Amino acid sequence: MQLSKRATAVSPSATLATGQRAQALQAQGIDVINLSVGQPDYATPQSIKDAAVTAIQADQVNGYTPTEGVLTLRQAIAANLATLHAVQVDPSQVVVTTGAKMALYALFQVLLDPGDAVLLPAPYWVSYSEQVKLAGGQPIEVAPTASLKVTPTQLASALTPATKAIVLNSPQNPSGTTYTRTELQAIGEFAVVHDLIVVADEIYGELLYDDPQAAPSMLGISPAIDAHTVLINGVSKTYAMTGWRIGYAVANPTITQALKTVLSHMTGNPAAVSQAAATAALTGSQASVAEMKAGFKKRRDVIYPQLAALPGFQLTKPAGAFYFFPDVTAAMALKHVQTTGEFVDLILNEAHVATVTGEAFGLPGHIRLSYATDLETLQRAVDRLQAFMAE
Repeated sequence: MQLSKRATAVSPSATLATGQRAQALQAQGIDVINLSVGQPDYATPQSIKDAAVTAIQADQVNGYTPTEGVLTLRQAIAANLATLHAVQVDPSQVVVTTGAKMALYALFQVLLDPGDAVLLPAPYWVSYSEQVKLAGGQPIEVAPTASLKVTPTQLASALTPATKAIVLNSPQNPSGTTYTRTELQAIGEFAVVHDLIVVADEIYGELLYDDPQAAPSMLGISPAIDAHTVLINGVSKTYAMTGWRIGYAVANPTITQALKTVLSHMTGNPAAVSQAAATAALTGSQASVAEMKAGFKKRRDVIYPQLAALPGFQLTKPAGAFYFFPDVTAAMALKHVQTTGEFVDLILNEAHVATVTGEAFGLPGHIRLSYATDLETLQRAVDRLQAFMAE
């Protein structure tokens, strides 16, 4: 059987693959600490679960919903953007999807023709490049500065007549790096001048630990930039709702109409019960969000100095999200391995800690460790890494 070229051109998710290897070792009775998955360890808040149960019992989730999502949820998303970022959008500009990953996938299907290029500032989330390929596009990696950010000058050096879009993730997965308003404005103005779409992935936008204003939204900077921006977000990270699969895109009417058309042939509509839960998340008490943020911040603050003290590990304290992304080039030399993938395998097999290679994020020489797990487990993982590097 011969598979399609598009299917054979993409690689499996590196984060999921690492998780599966960790699970295979665990099935053999080996105590593996899995820091590879970007999933909050908190339970979905009770009020959100209660709203889903109420909607089920009231028979409000039995039928198809509009492809773009129910109006009450789209209104809640618009209100949330107004509250958090003083951004005014009409609910008609919002398209709800089966997770933020689906919002990105559908968006690339809408934007790209075969051969169109998309600039991906490294490090970037593992699925961006593969989703661009699945749409027939060409992912173009753009090397970052030492601060793991990209500038308009660097973007210009990668620009070609085929370039259609830029993907910008702030706070960033895998490093937790955030862009300032000034930096976002410069990139947005670059996009306007070159008639590019900025795909602004802000899924970690509320997970900021030092300055809540450190990572403003790309939307709301200026009307011209707004017209060239598609905002991607969802409830998975902020509300510990990864399994509920609700994301959304906010864009100009031309793009949202195309998204609705494409999605009508893909998923039909997001799950009705999940939309009821997401509406409750956005409109209810935000106390659980503050509690989770405080928990993540404590973990970061306790573990960061220990990780930074490991032989051969160099890293900057992340400002957002829940990942560490150390440069382990020197550590690799100490362990006499040539590639980051080999180093990650060595850590898994000898220290029994699962991490993700930076190669998957377009930046070899780094590894990603998630601190979206409890502090005791994180401490055990660091203790194992310390022993591993001391051998």
